[in-house]
Amino acid sequence: MASISAQVASGTAELVPDRDRPKAWTLLLDGAPQSHVDLDDPGRLTFEYQRRLGRVTDLAAAPGRPLNALHLGGGGLTLPRYIAATRPRSRQQVAEIDTALTELVRRELPLERTWQIRVRGGDAREVLTRTPEGWADLVIADVFSGARVPAHCATVEFAEAAARALAPGGHYTANIADGGRLPFARRQVATLRAVFPEVAMVADPAVLRGKRFGNLILLASTAPLALTELGRAMAGDPVVARIVHGADLDDFQAGAAVARDAEAEASPAPPDTVFAH
Repeated sequence: MASISAQVASGTAELVPDRDRPKAWTLLLDGAPQSHVDLDDPGRLTFEYQRRLGRVTDLAAAPGRPLNALHLGGGGLTLPRYIAATRPRSRQQVAEIDTALTELVRRELPLERTWQIRVRGGDAREVLTRTPEGWADLVIADVFSGARVPAHCATVEFAEAAARALAPGGHYTANIADGGRLPFARRQVATLRAVFPEVAMVADPAVLRGKRFGNLILLASTAPLALTELGRAMAGDPVVARIVHGADLDDFQAGAAVARDAEAEASPAPPDTVFAH
């Protein structure tokens, strides 16, 4: 199979076939890998950050129980497919601002007709604020403009909107990216802790030590987080991850201030070497 390219609002989108799996594709935007989709096995998560997000969804409710899930950021719709496959009858809403990208993905990587997945073309925060109060069991924020988390989707006001959208005991999780001394991640931890009583973070030890730029997964809820179970679930993953919470998260936050709309900043741009081939 040949690659498929198209111009979308985000730049140049490319679907690259997986050499090892006949119906699997990697979505790239301007050369940066965004997501991996396996049409034959939507329960298979290849990218490490998506696998960790999948582990979180696995623990959001009893196995197989349908969820109301709100996805902020759509891309290849990998996580909506995963939830639809692992939790049949789930109702899912997806916010994706790039409607041309959504059209490409839905045309070339079609969703199963029985899946209750609705994709809304619009800004993630606008869709979040329009979500009925208490509707979502799970809110997943995977919002990037280029390779950066937009400032308006990384503030205490954004987190408060997510908390309003969640049902009692619901879970919020966010994928962010940072490097070096991780100032953006530290501030995001402070921001979520200003809204949610329970917060934790999952990341590669090398990223936490500032050795390389990479993804960090933030978890938050009003209910206790199943961190022991999460640790067990991740134990067999190909890449080791560390869960940071409690006193360790205090140390990580290191006095960082919350981010508010008035002075928020986007996450840092990744080094050019991150996506070099």
